Amino acid sequence: MPRYTERADRLTLPVIPLHDAVAFPSIPFDFESNDTSAIAACDAASSGDSRVLLVYITDDSGQSPKPEALARVGTVARIRQSAKDNDSESVRIICECRDRASVLNYSVNDPKPGGLITADVITKEIRLTDAGGIRGEAYCREINETLDRMVGYLQGTPAAPLKLAAKTINDPSLLTDFVAASVLVKTEDKQRILEKYPPLERAALLIKIMNSEIAMLEVERGIRDRTAEQLAKNQRDYFLREQMKVIEDELGEGSDPDDYSDRIAKAKIPEELREKLNRENDRLLRTPYGSAEATVSRIWIEEVLDLPWNRRTRDRVDVAAAEKILNDDHDGLEKVKQRILEYLAVKQLNPALKNQIICLVGPPGTGKTSIAGSIAKAMKRRFVRVSLGGIHDEADIRGHRKTYVASMPGRVIEAIRRAGSCNPLILFDEIDKLTSDLRGDPASAMLEVLDPEQNKSFRDHFIEYPFDLSECFFITTANTTEGIPKPLLDRMEVIELDGYTRTEKLAIAKHHLIPKQLKRHGLTRRAMKLTDDAVYEIIDCYTSEAGVRNLERNIASLCRKTAKQLLESGAPDEKKVVIDRKDIEKYLGGRKLLPEKIGTEDLVGVVNGLAYTGAGGDLLKVEAAVLDGTGKLELTGSLGDVMKESAKAALTYVRKIAAEYGIPGDFYKTRDIHIHVPEGAVPKDGPSAGVTMVTALVSALSGLPVRHDLAMTGEVTITGRVMAIGGLRDKTMAAYAAGVKTVLIPAENVMNLDEVVPEVKANIEFIPCRSASDVLREALVKRLPQIQAEPVKPAETPQVAIPPEIPPVTQIWR
Repeated sequence: MPRYTERADRLTLPVIPLHDAVAFPSIPFDFESNDTSAIAACDAASSGDSRVLLVYITDDSGQSPKPEALARVGTVARIRQSAKDNDSESVRIICECRDRASVLNYSVNDPKPGGLITADVITKEIRLTDAGGIRGEAYCREINETLDRMVGYLQGTPAAPLKLAAKTINDPSLLTDFVAASVLVKTEDKQRILEKYPPLERAALLIKIMNSEIAMLEVERGIRDRTAEQLAKNQRDYFLREQMKVIEDELGEGSDPDDYSDRIAKAKIPEELREKLNRENDRLLRTPYGSAEATVSRIWIEEVLDLPWNRRTRDRVDVAAAEKILNDDHDGLEKVKQRILEYLAVKQLNPALKNQIICLVGPPGTGKTSIAGSIAKAMKRRFVRVSLGGIHDEADIRGHRKTYVASMPGRVIEAIRRAGSCNPLILFDEIDKLTSDLRGDPASAMLEVLDPEQNKSFRDHFIEYPFDLSECFFITTANTTEGIPKPLLDRMEVIELDGYTRTEKLAIAKHHLIPKQLKRHGLTRRAMKLTDDAVYEIIDCYTSEAGVRNLERNIASLCRKTAKQLLESGAPDEKKVVIDRKDIEKYLGGRKLLPEKIGTEDLVGVVNGLAYTGAGGDLLKVEAAVLDGTGKLELTGSLGDVMKESAKAALTYVRKIAAEYGIPGDFYKTRDIHIHVPEGAVPKDGPSAGVTMVTALVSALSGLPVRHDLAMTGEVTITGRVMAIGGLRDKTMAAYAAGVKTVLIPAENVMNLDEVVPEVKANIEFIPCRSASDVLREALVKRLPQIQAEPVKPAETPQVAIPPEIPPVTQIWR
């Protein structure tokens, strides 16, 4: 084991703070400082024994430090020479460093900033006897070897003199301090070496820090070498390219990889644009190859030349062939199909027809996106889909200015480029999901795209030249028109897609969903058969949607379970699985939904209403109860503001007609009325429950039961007029599914009966009502002796006679 000798003295010395520097014992140290506290310490030392304490500032703010910002270990040194510079108010000091010293406490002799700081210190010296013996020699060798590796990475450091000086030092303590002062980069690492008193521990710490620095320097050198290599390659390419130009010019075969002259000359583009391209090409040829300006010019020229300025496809105008394609690809969606066939028919008569802009609005999963692809196929046009959901930057539509780094055209021009023709079918999906922020409003940018009068000269910010979009066939999709700005909605022809009926869902499942999932899961029609009753069971009890997405998910689940069952049987090619209604529960679990059904008996205060939701129509029961009280009206069931106002209007009308039904005239003072709509967790709103609430109130107040096989819908005014509603098709589908036999509708909605599914019209009796008294006369079981309204037979629905005093429909809402 190495042996040590120790020496310790206690002193009080003036302090010289060191900015970003550390002094080591036995290592000459000179520095310049304009710190007033350093100048004061130098003056104090000159008047004494010239000894000072050199201390590193751990928290250097650039000003005269405070004692708490000074390190707790420093170096005792004797000032050999000092010289003041009056011009710069600084002092140059040359010191002879002696010993390490631990600071007991600091004292500020002058409270002013930059005043003299003194320190009570204990100087401590630990020396190795015989230079540490074998261990000391081993540490010296390791330090020298590590130094040899490290100086190879240091730039600006004289390697040979440094290594030679280090090899002449045999004392590990002195060698450690010398190397730390010479090569360590971080001042914090130097301070760590200074604070370590035992020589061999200090040497080990130095070796560890140097190895860490070597690893860092290796990474830095790799980065520097790669950067220099890339720069050299760019320069080499540039010189070679310039030499090639000169040689080819001498041979008369000059060409330039950046010369787009031939492409520009051959392109079928407007002459004005050709001149602009030639000017940009000339500028590109004069610009250095690797410059940012050359890259921008090159990208702009290529993007412009890649656009199909005059390339177009020829439309299929065979209406019969197009109809067959649409019917093969989709069941239902008759409105959309009819509109496309009408367009193709007109196209035969007027081949120059342009500016077709259609907006398909409907619940999720009703085939809005997929029908667009089928339309493109039927018309023999190229199809491009552009998703607009979540876009909040106008530049996504119009593009970025080409002066910006990495600028590109907007999504519209990019779609045209991908299509490769100037007359594609472009689908703008989820146009109601556009948002806006401080970078602009993309919905406003879409006004030019979808305006027939403006899109013939659409100007993208990147292309900077008008492009004709009038030949494009635009289709947009949305779940609702509420999120579409009115000016934008006004530019589109809106076609509303209603939810599919049970029969349509069955047809879609048989013709599209089941074959698709069988193929996806590696099954054949022979291996798995799904009966119609099983599909109806899934539709009624496992899905509640206007579209067919959940239906497809459940069919996929059946396919997965069938595939597993076939493999477990050991003979997947021989066995056949038939899934019927009774088997669905085994595969998909218990029923997720209970079909809404009407009651079996007539009840007082309970009325079947009809509502429209995002998943289609729904049977909505309204309950009313009358209690002794003070005339309070209680409304429950998560009702919205419009529905609450309908309840108040209904109550006002009931007060008006109370005497006709034997209701006490002061019931609104002596009775509390509670109106409740079940399924309270589901928010409900809208005015179409007005007649339902009137009927429930009259039934509850008069004690007359309401027909259980009858449902109704309609808005009511305080005068009793029944106003038109929307969503009649979906509401009547829900009534038919629930077992309703009679539906009361506003007389103003008779014109909408042609939208009702034929199957529903054949099984439900529709009775038009123009006043609430008509509704009560049909709904209450014990009718008053009044003139009966003539019911509308299902077969006679289109010929319903409406009294002439009924005002025309001005607006239909849901």
